[in-house]
Amino acid sequence: MIVFLVVGLVGLALLVLSLTLGDLVDVGDGLVSGTSIGVGAVVFGSVGMIVDVNGLDTWIAYVASGVVGLAALGLAQLVIVRLGASESGVAGSLVGVEGTATTHISTSSGEVSLDAAHELERRLAWSDEVIPEGSRVVVLEHAGSRVRVQRLTPSGHGA
Repeated sequence: MIVFLVVGLVGLALLVLSLTLGDLVDVGDGLVSGTSIGVGAVVFGSVGMIVDVNGLDTWIAYVASGVVGLAALGLAQLVIVRLGASESGVAGSLVGVEGTATTHISTSSGEVSLDAAHELERRLAWSDEVIPEGSRVVVLEHAGSRVRVQRLTPSGHGA
């Protein structure tokens, strides 16, 4: 029973560290992550403890733990890969998208809310000129999570 407890606790520690600090372990260049190894180890330990507490033979506990632990590892890795693929790793260009300045925008700082359907959050912004809060803007450049904007004139064109 001690083996299952130790493996489960080590897996839990790895899982918590991987979720808070980022994956500490990466096997096979992304084939298996520290998070999925942590999940597999927690499940291995849990299943082993459950089988052992119910009075079944030790070999059954190891076999059941191994099978279910590997299945959990594989499922966790599949979920991690799919979540990674659904992130905005391949960002579309925001150049030309209009929005509203939610703060005062200067040459070094500011914030905008863009009108694009996929833009749910505000973005950090900067401009070549000072733009007051509430002004309509258009994106001129998209750099990572920040955008360079220009104030729109009442006719809808850049200033």
